[in-house]
Amino acid sequence: MSRKYDSRQPWITQRADPYVYRHTDGYYYFTGSMPVYDCIALRRSRDLTGLAQAEEKVVWRRHESGPMSENVWAPELHYLDGKWYIYFAAGEKEDIWKIRPYVLECEGEDPMEDPWKELGMMQAADEDEFSFHAFSLDGTVVENKGKHYFVWAEKVGVGRQISNLYIAQMESPVKLKTVQVLLTTPDYDWERHGFWVNEGPFALHHDGKIYLTYSASDTGVNYCVGMMSVDEDADLLDPRQWKKERYPVLKTDETLEIYGPGHNCFTQDEDGNTVMVFHARKETEIVGDPLYVANRHAMLLKVKWGEDGKPVFDFSF
Repeated sequence: MSRKYDSRQPWITQRADPYVYRHTDGYYYFTGSMPVYDCIALRRSRDLTGLAQAEEKVVWRRHESGPMSENVWAPELHYLDGKWYIYFAAGEKEDIWKIRPYVLECEGEDPMEDPWKELGMMQAADEDEFSFHAFSLDGTVVENKGKHYFVWAEKVGVGRQISNLYIAQMESPVKLKTVQVLLTTPDYDWERHGFWVNEGPFALHHDGKIYLTYSASDTGVNYCVGMMSVDEDADLLDPRQWKKERYPVLKTDETLEIYGPGHNCFTQDEDGNTVMVFHARKETEIVGDPLYVANRHAMLLKVKWGEDGKPVFDFSF
């Protein structure tokens, strides 16, 4: 079918870490990091492009102090076991970089209208000594073969801390069942600009494979998207089963003035096309801290499939 959007231009402005979920009720739901990181808002529409004009409603606001009072980042809306959940990361006014993953649960069937309650921080498995004890964010849920897995970024090390991606099976929407497994660490030069970073994971199922995209490097023009893959029949908790791509699959394109693309998710449009939803900047000169300049915009990119079966992300399509 013909493309209904321009993949080279902003779709929803000033929304970093964009997330779209298409539910069985026929609605597309959208959320993302707000410009000043102070709340979580949802919008919905019957069609994908209509989200850009849809009314936005704040469903939760940060606390005045303590946990969940600063840097509310990267919310994701999931429907698990018949209930709505939002996974997000937040810090504390007293320690803004004490970033941890938190969970909200909707108390009704309508995530836009019904109240949300706090379930607290994501919990590690009982025997897990490491998960969520350090800077942790960008949690996402991966469903496969009737099981749910949690994939997230967490920093480790002393001195120059490194952000790795970890995976664990979930016992419940708020607790892990298994000890964390390291999926990927920033091995390559393109993952090490400014900071050594792997973050923002999201899974795409296609033809018996799971493709896990993630973002790398600092949040400026060097931000880019890497990818791993695994067979759906494989043990997702065995890192040897995963294959990591040597080079980024999406990066800055100066000719199109698309800078620092990253932190993506996937959905399907009304025609059944797989669409990548990501954020990027339209200018390279950033005055001030790139993290706090509200010029990261949500964008759409139709995904093509290569002869090898892998997804192809190309702005020329």
